[in-house]
Amino acid sequence: MKKKAFLFDLDGVIVDTAKFHYLAWRNLAKEMNFDFTEEQNELFKGVSRVQSLEILLDLASYEATQEQKERWLIQKNEEYLKYIEAMDDSEILPDVVRVLNFLHEKNQGVALGSASKNARSILTKLNLIQKFEAIVDGNDVTAAKPDPEVFLKGGEALKIERTDCIVFEDSIAGVQAANAAGMVSIGIGEKDVLHEADYVFADFTEMSDAFLASLIEA
Repeated sequence: MKKKAFLFDLDGVIVDTAKFHYLAWRNLAKEMNFDFTEEQNELFKGVSRVQSLEILLDLASYEATQEQKERWLIQKNEEYLKYIEAMDDSEILPDVVRVLNFLHEKNQGVALGSASKNARSILTKLNLIQKFEAIVDGNDVTAAKPDPEVFLKGGEALKIERTDCIVFEDSIAGVQAANAAGMVSIGIGEKDVLHEADYVFADFTEMSDAFLASLIEA
């Protein structure tokens, strides 16, 4: 059987930490006297912390000094880390473990490609870190999605050509990054949002072993 590379985003694909990000950003927004909504939080999917802060400042029409920005970036991350400190494997999204186990049984390459700088600690909390042959996160890249850097580095780490790489993403920026890399893109979420992906599933419970096998054999 041919060996392919399966590259997973973290937030919204393996685990839902978006809720923790939202709570931390919302509390930060209060300091700007701005009511940050869950709908606006969707703009932060697949985006780096620095870029997310810039988006928030723009939404709030708030002028911040560089010193304020640096303080807020640290403050937001520290609050987020408090939330994820309490995480365990009950937070893993449905059927993620089944898919990872199937890919391992078929001797496929599995890597993480995430903007999060906390990816390794989260995977450790979830008892999943051993499932990933390579991890490329926000500490390893300079360009944020939709730039394809994170997925290109993931494919390189597994020593597999980009045309043999399959990406699982929940954000439009992530899907665009996968497409820009020339990889197969699979959206996890809503079809009307992720319509640029090659395939879209609401979650992994909709994805059969037969479909995964077809990706390997393609």
